Parts: sequence; structure tokens; C-alpha cells
Amino acid sequence: MRYNKHMIFDTLREAIAAERPVALATVIEGQPLGAKLLIDPNGAQGSLGDADLDAQVQADALTLLDAETSESRSYTASQGTVTVLIEVYPPPPHLIIVGAVHTAIPLTTCAKQLGFRVTVVDPRGTFATNERFPDADELVVEWPDEALPNLRLDRSTYVAVLTHDPKLDDPAVQIALKYPVRYIGAIGSPKTQAKRKQSLLEAGVTPEELERIHGPIGLPLGSKTPAEIAISILAEMIAVRRGKRLGPVTT
Repeated sequence: MRYNKHMIFDTLREAIAAERPVALATVIEGQPLGAKLLIDPNGAQGSLGDADLDAQVQADALTLLDAETSESRSYTASQGTVTVLIEVYPPPPHLIIVGAVHTAIPLTTCAKQLGFRVTVVDPRGTFATNERFPDADELVVEWPDEALPNLRLDRSTYVAVLTHDPKLDDPAVQIALKYPVRYIGAIGSPKTQAKRKQSLLEAGVTPEELERIHGPIGLPLGSKTPAEIAISILAEMIAVRRGKRLGPVTT
């Protein structure tokens, strides 16, 4: 057991360092006290002493990992009632901004204050510069449909599409919809959103997939300036992250 626990902790450290989602379950009341199960979306390592208990905890851990919430839960197992602490270690939230526009500048700065890793994607090198985006973790001077598949696109990823240019925005949205990202927001008026959705439908996107798009992007704060629009976008991302869906704004 001691050797297995060492292996579990080694794997846990590796997953956290590599920014892979992982959860650690530990028996804190009952037997075998201290038993551990390490869970990620691809499987589990270790055991809590009962195969059925392992399966229940694994399912619960994946749900909690998606919700980014740690908690303890009680279970009835072959060895009696046990309490299991499930600690989740999701990757840091990753914001991908498509379009190095004015709004993207305060959006990058504010997102960094909230702990996001920020990547700015724009094929226009004159806009996507370190001088304009000193707070960005990465600047990718490529077309979005080429850049996005090479970036981290998981449940900790948020995509904000901001250029107002359908040649950039629409392919970015279409690519993002192919992945389990937590948030996809696209700028533009309701009329622009309708045109985009029709274009995406014609490209093979399903109506159910279109429901994942937050557009017009942001919460209804009456935002006017780039900084205010950035705040409304981040507010909507926070609402989605915390399981609260609120209405859009007309930007």
C-alpha cells in the first residue's frame, strides 16, 4: 500500500505540472482508512478497497472535477459506511481570445487578474504584438482555424471571438464547437449572430451545437467602452464557470 501511495502521489504531481485534470479520493472515515484512488478522465489508479465503491467514487469525482469543486461524500461499501474526501485539481482556466482588437487588451489584463492563462490569436501581426498585449501568456500570429487545434481545448478552456470579421470569427467558432470547451462567446449584433448561425448550419454544425454559443457575447451590463465590454465578457465566463446562465448583451 505504501508503494502504491507513492506512485499515486507521483502521478498526481505529474498531472498537476502538466495541467491535466485529476482528482484524488481518500477514505477519511471507515476502512481501509487512508486508502486512495486517483481519477482522471481516462481512468483510475489505486483502490478504496471495494470495486463497486471505486466505480461510484470515480463517477462522482469526474462530476466534481468538471464542476471544479472538492467535497467529502459518504458511501455504503462491503466494508461498511465510509466517508471519502474527493479533492479536484482542474487545470488553470485558459482564455483564448480570437482577435487582437481593442477590447482584447483589457480583457487580457482583467483575465490575468482572475487567474486565467491567456492566449491571443490573430493572423494580423501588426495587432498581435507584445507591446499591445504585455499581459498575454502567448501570442499566436496565425489564422484561427489553423491555430486553435494546436491549443489546449478542454473543459477549462474559454474562447472569446472578437474580430467582427466573419473570415476570422466563423471558422474559430466552428473549430471551438468540435471540442468540449466550457465557453464559446462571439461578438456581434443579433443580426450578425443569425447570419453566423445560418452559415454554421450550412457548414454542418447541428442546432444543438449552436446552443453552446454565447452571442452576443457578455452579460447585459450596458457596456460601452472596451474595458466595460471586457468586464461583461468575464462576468459571463464566471457565470458559466460557476453554473449560472444569464442573459446576453447587444454588443
